[in-house]
Amino acid sequence: MSDTTDLPAAAPAAETPSVKPSRRWPAIVVGVCLVAGVVGGMGWLMHKSKAPAPQLVAEKLGMSRPDALLETRSLSQLPRDLLAVPFLKETLTESFVFYYETHADRLGLIGSLRRIIYEHDLKLQDSLIEQLFDQPADVALWRGADGRLKDFLLVMDRGGLAKVLEPLAKVALDDSQLSKIAEVKVGAEDVALFQLTYNASKALLFASHGDKLVVMSNPAKLYDPQSGVTQESGSVSTQAIAALLNGDKLFPEAFGLQPRAPEIKQRLSVNASVLAMGYQRFIPNFAGLRFDMDDKGWHSFLAMDELENQPDFDFKPIWQAMPMGASACVALPLAAEQQKPLLVKLGAEENVAQALTEHMAGAAGLCWYADSRLYTPLLVASLNDKDSAKLDGDLGKLFGSMVGAYEGNVEEHAFPVVEKQEGASHQWQRQVSSNFGPYPAKDAEDPDAISGKAFMRVSLARHGSTLLFSLDDKLVDKALGTLDKRFPPMADVVPKDLLMPVYFGPDSMAQLMQQETLDSLPQDMEPVFYNAAQTYLIPKLRTLGGYGKYALTLPEGSEPDGHWQWLPLEWKAL
Repeated sequence: MSDTTDLPAAAPAAETPSVKPSRRWPAIVVGVCLVAGVVGGMGWLMHKSKAPAPQLVAEKLGMSRPDALLETRSLSQLPRDLLAVPFLKETLTESFVFYYETHADRLGLIGSLRRIIYEHDLKLQDSLIEQLFDQPADVALWRGADGRLKDFLLVMDRGGLAKVLEPLAKVALDDSQLSKIAEVKVGAEDVALFQLTYNASKALLFASHGDKLVVMSNPAKLYDPQSGVTQESGSVSTQAIAALLNGDKLFPEAFGLQPRAPEIKQRLSVNASVLAMGYQRFIPNFAGLRFDMDDKGWHSFLAMDELENQPDFDFKPIWQAMPMGASACVALPLAAEQQKPLLVKLGAEENVAQALTEHMAGAAGLCWYADSRLYTPLLVASLNDKDSAKLDGDLGKLFGSMVGAYEGNVEEHAFPVVEKQEGASHQWQRQVSSNFGPYPAKDAEDPDAISGKAFMRVSLARHGSTLLFSLDDKLVDKALGTLDKRFPPMADVVPKDLLMPVYFGPDSMAQLMQQETLDSLPQDMEPVFYNAAQTYLIPKLRTLGGYGKYALTLPEGSEPDGHWQWLPLEWKAL
């Protein structure tokens, strides 16, 4: 396998929309989020790091670790380069490029700069902004309180162009929107740090020195390291700003990377903190994802951290148990010892949690199915005990203590656990009232006992050395049928001799996403959004459904060695 691997190809795509590259730069954040979301489910579960990550130079200078990083030859070229991926070219529209063209923040910022240039008779070209964003740049991004990538710090490299901004210093003391707020020491020089306000309540900071321009989107995150302020997400000290203006490369180190090579046009790196959606403490083995673009196209990489007692990567038992027809799947090496505190916190008895973690082994996997729901995937895990009455007793206790909801219309305030055993399988099931359940209340044996309009049948099962769980009992039943060889497994369609942590079925995924979208937009309650989804989203999902199935594979013998070990991901068409 080569060091880099192409993203999936597809049928010939339509012509790229004819849009001036200089007008596309604001799509940067959308691009980063989109690429990250494609593989957001990847991760390795519940391990403890072998050694703490070394402190970064940037952290020592007072800059918190970024959640994402874009390194580019030209910001304005990013949307066009994203459209070079056939999948994105087919599913994105011109609105992807044009959306930010009329965004209030962009128009307000440009309008403020043009007013300053005009009123103060500065000899700056009207196309200055387009020129700036057609240059090489590094953009670090941090998540906001809602978890989305929000705050950014941009470092632009352009020989001499940064000097064009020097006339702004002359008007900073005589303008209502532009002000000088501080000075930073760059070598022996004092460099002015300006704040530009726009759209009444918005502001950004910028400073230029030599060939460097630094722009910070959130002035509230700037602090003086001498003030004793504790670093938080997105915080940047004046010392770090000075280092960036001096040409120091502080960002790549945070992602275990060398500075971008000249042949790399775009390099997007996303920290696991973004992709894990708040569950990073349970997947410390997973460090991040990266997408590079060169003259040959886009290439994908997975970053991993070395761990204590690193298990062998063997996902074959998972694919033997998973029923065929999944929308998407992810397989995870599993170290069970770190699960114990979580199980106890969720209500399991100490001895039961200990017994279960001692029996967990190998790998675990999740699959989503179009005939179920997005929030009811099937979990498959491996056990080191094929037939043990003691283990089944512990599993039953664990299920009874952790699964259920308060049922005001039931004497025990929870529906009873239904237990059944047949052949090599032992199953536990409990009815739980939930408005998100797949069954309407009228279908229950006692509809009046349901505390809401719907319910689910949560199921746990052991079949030999395989453990199954889902909020959707039909998926557990189908998996039991798969293990009994009454239903074909995913193993029949995935690569036989390759290490495959991720499977993606666009046709089935499109069905699942269409169902979830329309279900969340009842036509009688949300007619406008429902019609918009029918007009714009559903056709794109149908286009997505026309793509073939893919397996994402790692090189044979993959195993992390140290922090931020980058491994190439190959997209295999099935």
